Amino acid sequence: EYYTPHAVAKIMASILVEGQPKNVKCYDPAAGSGTLLMSLAHDIGEDRCTIYSQDISQKSSGMLRLNLILNDLVHSIQNVIQGNTLLNPYHKNGGKLAQFEYIVSNPPFKLDFSDERERLDSKENRDRFFAGVPAVPPKDKDKMPIYLLFLQHIMHSLHETRGRAAVVVPTGFITAQSGIAKKVRQAMVDRHMLMGVISMPSNIFATTGTNVSILFLDKGNKVGPIVLMDASKLGRTVKDGKNEKTFLEPKEEDHIIEHFRKKEPVADFSVVVSYDDIVTKNYSLSAGQYFDVKIEYTDITPEAFAEKMQAHKQNLKSLFAESRKLEKEIEEQLGGLVYE
Repeated sequence: EYYTPHAVAKIMASILVEGQPKNVKCYDPAAGSGTLLMSLAHDIGEDRCTIYSQDISQKSSGMLRLNLILNDLVHSIQNVIQGNTLLNPYHKNGGKLAQFEYIVSNPPFKLDFSDERERLDSKENRDRFFAGVPAVPPKDKDKMPIYLLFLQHIMHSLHETRGRAAVVVPTGFITAQSGIAKKVRQAMVDRHMLMGVISMPSNIFATTGTNVSILFLDKGNKVGPIVLMDASKLGRTVKDGKNEKTFLEPKEEDHIIEHFRKKEPVADFSVVVSYDDIVTKNYSLSAGQYFDVKIEYTDITPEAFAEKMQAHKQNLKSLFAESRKLEKEIEEQLGGLVYE
């Protein structure tokens, strides 16, 4: 089980929640002990939202119920479900998946679900898993990218007009050039339901070496713009046992939130793009691919230029002479070799 750092939970909730929403439903299909849901409910207001969750772990579901009691969310206890979200999603309305105004999740990235794959890749799941179900590899079954199924489930569970989501994904997802990951990303853009992406610093999760990004969806963002942010250079790295962990300072967290909310481009940090821009870049959601290339020019006199060129010529002449000397030494040594 992986626990989401406070900084990540804060950034996700702060960007998702705008204004003072009322009577909204919040959902996490892989809730764990509920760190993300608690942060989201706090930003919305505990009396203005209802929590819904599902998680395969009985222990985590029990901890989530306790968190609800401690955070004035007792009215949501009956909505905490222990079970397999992908195989048997519990929260439904009239036989169809329930829809939620807010979804937050940090799903498992890789997991062996080979025993369940055929049941997931069924006719009844075709709409939900529109981009497909990952195949079973001949080896390393524990590395099957299960997060792609959670992503498709989340897209299918968003409220048609007001749905917003924030999901932690491996950073490789935002640039994958083929397969299910590319199809999912393309659907987000073509359906005009993207809010933005933040690429987080390495080791923000101490328990995994995988670089992560936060993906933001918004069913109401039909015309854009979309914010792409590279926060990978922020934070300070410290030793955490055998691992290294990166911590964001509060002012860095606020810096990320502020510029994302304002949809402000900042050199080498964030860009604001359109859906058409993303299509042109082959659906890449990596901020770095949209940064302007900077070419720095230096004023130089003709005399200084001639002096620099002469120095380069002399340096090359010296290197060539050294090269010829080495060639001669190698030839002489090879010539002295005899068979014994």
